[in-house]
Amino acid sequence: MEAPIESSPLHRICNPRSIAVFGASNRYFAMGTTQLSALLDLGFEGAVYPVHPKEETVLGLPAFHDVRDLPETPDLALIILPTRLVPETLEACGEKGIPRAIVVSGGFAELGTEEGRALQAELRQTAARHGIRFLGPNCIGVVNPHIRLNTTFFEYTGEPGFIGMVSQSGSFVTQMFDHLGRFGLGFSTGISVGNEADIDLVDGLEYLAACPRTRVIGLYIEAIRRGRAFVEAARAVVPHKPVVAYYAGGSEAGRRAGLSHTGAMAGPDRLYDGVFRQSGVIRADTIEELFDFCWVLGSSARPRGDGAVIQTHSGGPGAAAADACGRAGLRLPSLAPATLERLAPYVPGTGSVGNPVDFTFTKNPLDYFSAIPEILLDDPEAAGLLVYFLVPSRAVKRILEAMGVPPDRLPEQARKILAEQARTVAELRNRRRAPVIGFSFRTREDPFIRALQDLGVPVLPSPERGARALAALVRYAGYVEKLERPGLEGAPVPKALERGAV
Repeated sequence: MEAPIESSPLHRICNPRSIAVFGASNRYFAMGTTQLSALLDLGFEGAVYPVHPKEETVLGLPAFHDVRDLPETPDLALIILPTRLVPETLEACGEKGIPRAIVVSGGFAELGTEEGRALQAELRQTAARHGIRFLGPNCIGVVNPHIRLNTTFFEYTGEPGFIGMVSQSGSFVTQMFDHLGRFGLGFSTGISVGNEADIDLVDGLEYLAACPRTRVIGLYIEAIRRGRAFVEAARAVVPHKPVVAYYAGGSEAGRRAGLSHTGAMAGPDRLYDGVFRQSGVIRADTIEELFDFCWVLGSSARPRGDGAVIQTHSGGPGAAAADACGRAGLRLPSLAPATLERLAPYVPGTGSVGNPVDFTFTKNPLDYFSAIPEILLDDPEAAGLLVYFLVPSRAVKRILEAMGVPPDRLPEQARKILAEQARTVAELRNRRRAPVIGFSFRTREDPFIRALQDLGVPVLPSPERGARALAALVRYAGYVEKLERPGLEGAPVPKALERGAV
């Protein structure tokens, strides 16, 4: 955790100043051309050198017939070539002195053939001979929106974010671009490791631990090849940054899929449960959960305790949230007498001060975003607040219209009110350093939900997802407390990990 980020083999891969691209051409639908196009579309500001044996230009850039013709030695080689050409290309890169590479090409150990394994071994030997560190083969590389770097074949249209990801599947980096964008989120850095012939999951975990733009680390795992190293690295990282993992190899079907996908030898599900618990890693059961948990853990204060308080102005969503909290292992404590006394002026006769706290309506609607959550967070049993947000902008406009606001000023005034209330919630959450997690059936198309999310308040699409994310946050706090106890550094690593891969 303390090693400087520059010492990581991934530093220059994720932060290159110049890139040589092998495999791009003027055939637009060729994979290499698609990846070069994505790199240029995001606006990478470093030098880009297409290397092509015949073309004079590629996508408008001057092309070079041989890597030895390049005017400088690039930081990174991006190789998207037929399998048979990859070893000799990596050799030429080594002779040029290129220190880092991404091998996108497949057809290596993931095939499960002697020929594929031999080709992958040849890559390792070539790289070692020239001191090259590389990602892949059979990967899509990296995305670092903070420096406008995207070596993948999917266009990145979102904003830079705080979620770092290491994935043994390229898809769960690239195909999550749009998913994260739906919530106003983005990657700090996304790393696809593919077959892990050289740089692997543990290297990625250690790099993101040192990355200053990364607040939470997500892992997509088909197999852990260096079990002991993984547990030791995770134990060092977790007290400083949450780590969330989705493991896809626990069933027989998942094991077979992982073996054919990246050549990964998966282990039984119960073993991974134990590995994650021992190392403080939060396990997600679905891909949606992986990113829900990353969102909440990367943007929320650490709770003290496991008591959840639900605030709602609608009975059904409140009941659904209460059921979800119970299923997720959260307590729903009764409110303290002092809390009830302070709430009394805000609760109408039709409201309920159990937990959930259901107001049905409030005399002053703005109290729902300021005075009421402040009181609830003061309750001694409240580790976190789960709030149902429903503020239709049309209803705000109707109120303003009844107050005599001219029709031409209604949209602007409504936006101001909604933005102000979102700011109130965000400021309360930041000031109190307490988890406030929203849920709503409305999306970012609603100005209020967008404003909350843009101010850093996580608003999830359902009470169930909100409750499970809060429970993950509580679990993380428990893991950190355990990992920070003296003597844990020497705690035994599971015996199954002594053999290496799990």
